[in-house]
Amino acid sequence: QVQLVESGGGLVQAGGSLRLSCAASSVISNLNTMGWYRQAPGKQRELVAQITSDGNTNYADSVKGRFTISGDNAKDTVFLQMNSLNPEDTAVYYCNANIRKFPYNYWGQGTQVTVSS
Repeated sequence: QVQLVESGGGLVQAGGSLRLSCAASSVISNLNTMGWYRQAPGKQRELVAQITSDGNTNYADSVKGRFTISGDNAKDTVFLQMNSLNPEDTAVYYCNANIRKFPYNYWGQGTQVTVSS
């Protein structure tokens, strides 16, 4: 069973930056995408950004121009550079790996990002 381990969350002031990292415990077979989701209190989990195995990226409109996703395919790791953070970015951020067979998704345990105004 693959485990995704996240790091890099924390508390930052509005306008600041954070970098999230996610590493897989073992090689991920049949990988489609790796990415980041977030869930704020009282809200549904939403996609923040994702990257395909050949490097194509996709971002939520709310983070375009501020967040950058990157990955290392050889190590099954993914990063999220978050700049110009605002309080609306406060949430638990989850790393995700989507694969082409059961169980189709692996999730990290989540890392808290809190942006103070």
